[in-house]
Amino acid sequence: MSDFNKQVIEEFRANEGKVGGFFANAKIVLLHNVGAKSGQERINPLMSIEDGGRIVVFASAAGAPKNPAWYYNVVANPDVTVEYGTEQFNARASVAQEPERSELYAEMAGKYDNFREYQEKTERVIPVVILSRAI
Repeated sequence: MSDFNKQVIEEFRANEGKVGGFFANAKIVLLHNVGAKSGQERINPLMSIEDGGRIVVFASAAGAPKNPAWYYNVVANPDVTVEYGTEQFNARASVAQEPERSELYAEMAGKYDNFREYQEKTERVIPVVILSRAI
């Protein structure tokens, strides 16, 4: 895990899900997922939006040419754990399909300009992942 992610995770847990700096005023989740190749647990801090009772995250990788590793992990192993605010719960990850993917991405880009820039920087379609609480 990178030092940056480690710092964000520590700050998230110390401040009831709130993080400053780049993530100030954003809804952050800590996504616990299992490595598709390694089988090891990973934790990724991600910006999110709420959609009804679902939490939506974006595999933007800041506009990099390839999807982030966590995306492949949740496709291979969709049963995840989510930390959201002071709550932790099990969830099922699913990749949004069109037109829902575009609608959710547009909502995120409307709230955070950097997400509009991410899509402009890359030729890939940035995947949108829906986290639905496990029953």
